[in-house]
Amino acid sequence: MSRKPIVVLGAGMVGSVMARDLAGEGRFRVTVADRDAEALARLKADAPVETVVADLSDLSAVRRLAEAADLVVGAVPGFLGFRTLQCVLECGRPIADIAFMPEDALALDGLAKERGVTAVVDCGVAPGLSNLVLGRHAARFDEGGFEEALVLVGGLPRVRTWPFEYKAPFSPIDVLEEYTRPARYVRDGRVVVLPALSEPEPVDVPGVGTLEAFNTDGLRSLLVTLPCPNMREKTLRWPGHVEAMRVLRAIGLFSETPIEVGGVRVAPRDLAAKLLFPMWKLEPGEEEFTVMRIEAMGREGGVRVRHRWDLQDGTDRRTGFSSMARTTGFPNAIVARLLLDGVIAEKGVLPPERLGGNDAVFAAMEAGLRVRGVALTHSVERV
Repeated sequence: MSRKPIVVLGAGMVGSVMARDLAGEGRFRVTVADRDAEALARLKADAPVETVVADLSDLSAVRRLAEAADLVVGAVPGFLGFRTLQCVLECGRPIADIAFMPEDALALDGLAKERGVTAVVDCGVAPGLSNLVLGRHAARFDEGGFEEALVLVGGLPRVRTWPFEYKAPFSPIDVLEEYTRPARYVRDGRVVVLPALSEPEPVDVPGVGTLEAFNTDGLRSLLVTLPCPNMREKTLRWPGHVEAMRVLRAIGLFSETPIEVGGVRVAPRDLAAKLLFPMWKLEPGEEEFTVMRIEAMGREGGVRVRHRWDLQDGTDRRTGFSSMARTTGFPNAIVARLLLDGVIAEKGVLPPERLGGNDAVFAAMEAGLRVRGVALTHSVERV
């Protein structure tokens, strides 16, 4: 039986994990595209994949790659996400995507339906797994009974190192997006916009200690798809990191407006990225972990209950995969399989919460994560 061709756009930390996961099954022919020839060479040495050196900001290159595949796996940085997604849909190819794009992917729903294909977007850990879980409860709560949703998530180094006590386990440019993009929430049925990094609060995590949660723009599609009047999403960091980032932002280092320095015009954010990213790079063998808490409160059969889902994952010492790459990449790779196998058949742009009420999809996700060593624990209490 011939192997189904899949193209993975991006060979970064998460893209490479998805490529290895999909190629390891043996029933797919996986091609990985990236402009970083060294990253592709490392990947090819470790996994049975084909590689293509390509500039993914060039839509003609994206188009050639997509047209040669049965399915596309998107792992480009957020600033390339929307136009890459649009290009793939114009080619009439399904896509499982993790790009943290600033634009609204749902704006392409009509295009996807017109082309008769499916795009599952924001399909990582949060957004991603968090959406799937909340969508599951939205389908099970009484009509109008979903009262409150909360998502807390963070990826952190095991060892805290001054001055930032942080390392970026995914695209650093998307980390800066978390620190600058205004955060949208739902309070009493109304969308509220707050600055990123606002409202820091301590959160105790069993087995980890006290972390600090702050506002980020992670609800995204849930703002319009989830029938819940109170929703929050916060990112977790070691205490002290938030204040350091607020200071850098306050002095203008996250601004994209160019300024003149020594006769040269430079965007402060580009300078900040150049200085911060090497300091945020995980060193070989350096361990990190990912923690997520999801809470959904509402009425089931007239009874008010709170569901809680917890995830904790660490660096895989055997493979070297970071926990953030695992918890972000594996859900998307599982969805890619479900798309190719026809388990997900609805056409259009589908955020994961749209799949939460599908028992087959949810069961496949739980089982797929479990076999890969990623466990979600669930508890429920009356409130």
